[in-house]
Amino acid sequence: MFIGHFAASFASKRIAARPSLGWLFEAAQWPDLLWPILCLAGVEHFRVLQGASAFTPLAFDYYPWSHSLVMDLVWGVALGGAYFARSRDRRGALVVAVLVVSHWLLDWITHIPDMPIRPGGVTRVGLGMWRSVPLTLSVETLLFVIGIWLYLRVTTARDRIGSIGFWMLAAFLYLSYIVNTITPPPPSPTVVSLGALSLWILIPIAAWIDRHRVRAPESRTALSE
Repeated sequence: MFIGHFAASFASKRIAARPSLGWLFEAAQWPDLLWPILCLAGVEHFRVLQGASAFTPLAFDYYPWSHSLVMDLVWGVALGGAYFARSRDRRGALVVAVLVVSHWLLDWITHIPDMPIRPGGVTRVGLGMWRSVPLTLSVETLLFVIGIWLYLRVTTARDRIGSIGFWMLAAFLYLSYIVNTITPPPPSPTVVSLGALSLWILIPIAAWIDRHRVRAPESRTALSE
C-alpha cells in the first residue's frame, strides 16, 4: 500500500490535532522510511521480479526489521515515546504509535503472503489485494479521498500555502502513485531503494503546509487537549 498510508495520516488529524502532518506522515510511513536504508546497508533485501504480483514487480524476500508486526510495535512505541518526550501530548503520542502499527495492518491487506510476524520467524502473511490491480487502485483511492476529506473537515487554510500547497501535495502523492503503477519495472533494487529515500523529503513539506492551516472553527473534536 502507498497512498493508503498517507490517507491514515490525513485522517488521524481528526483524532489528534496537535501532531503536525509531518509527524503523522513520518509515523504512518515509518517502516517504508527505514526499509530503503536497511536495504542499501544490506540488512534487508528484495528483488525486482516481473510478475511478483499483479500490482508490483517487487518481491520482498527479507524485511523483518522494518516490516514485521513485532518490530512495528516496537517502532510504534519508540516513535510515540519520542513524540511524547517532545510535546507531552499523550493523545498525539498514542496516535503516532498506532499509525506506525497501522502500516503493517494496511500492508497485510494489500501484500501477497510476504509480511513477517517477527524477526527470525518463518510465518509470512498477507491477504493479497495486490493480486488485483483494479481492486487495489479502487480501495487505495477511496481511502485517500476519505483521508483528505477528514483532514479538511478539521483544518482550514490560513493562506495560499495552506490551500494551494495542500492540494499540490495531495495531487503529487496521487500522481506519484499512478505513475509508479503504470511505468515499467525499475532496473534494480538499488534504484528502487534510492528512489524510496525521497519519502523523507515529504515529512518537512507536510509539516510546513500544516503550519499554514488551523483547526476549523466548526470542529467539535476537542483534539488539542
